[in-house]
Amino acid sequence: MLKQLAINSNTYHGFSLEEAVKGASRAGFTQIELSAVKDHTAHVLPEMSSEQLNDVKALLQEYQMKCVGIGAHSNVMKTEGIANLLRSIDLAVAFNCPYIITATGDSHHDSDVIEDEKLLAKNLEPIIQKCERLNKILVLETHGNNYATGVALKQLATSLNNRVKINYDTANVIFYGNVLPYEDLEASADCVEFIHLKDKLGSNNEWNFPAIGDGDLDFHKVFNILKNANYRGPISVEIEFTPTGPANLEEVNDAVKRSYRYLSSILE
Repeated sequence: MLKQLAINSNTYHGFSLEEAVKGASRAGFTQIELSAVKDHTAHVLPEMSSEQLNDVKALLQEYQMKCVGIGAHSNVMKTEGIANLLRSIDLAVAFNCPYIITATGDSHHDSDVIEDEKLLAKNLEPIIQKCERLNKILVLETHGNNYATGVALKQLATSLNNRVKINYDTANVIFYGNVLPYEDLEASADCVEFIHLKDKLGSNNEWNFPAIGDGDLDFHKVFNILKNANYRGPISVEIEFTPTGPANLEEVNDAVKRSYRYLSSILE
């Protein structure tokens, strides 16, 4: 499973993509999920010119880093969110990766309550159709008010289309869903095609996502569940620290390095 590891570039929120690629590469990562979240971590965006996208491709090539997914969180209950996600699928084409990742609501401070699932399905219809046409997979993240657990997302995904799968975030299910990621992951693993591997410290509703291995999660148990489910998708490491954020780039690089070292020790 070590070969399935990737770095989520959102780990380097507030820093450049070049800094993210350099730091992750030096830590041992060879794959990356590119964050494409406007007004948060916009390492790539659909409105980038061909020249800008080529510069990003050259950067990845220089560090022999493969893109495995585009993290394009969009509120699909809003017209602009649907439009953004549709455009972001083109990024998955540009970087030749199979996955486009989103939640159903805002990337942060998601307060929408989805009362009409038929409306959600209707909003996702053009996105799913474009994914089918371009051979991409839409993975919905365990995140926010409405679909905070794998079980909840499995029910949604299976009601939609086989192009829709789960991006299981191991810490979000605690923070948003108030459940541990063991029985829930086991119950939904057959619908999971992307993982955000995130650790957790403190109370369930506390924003504290440290380096992998520094928190309270039992990753031996997580990986046993994934192995038993024959999970073959990306395992994208994400560190979101505390609300104050990291002090500097060195702190981020150190957390990424320690995460890779810890994961290597339990996966090899």
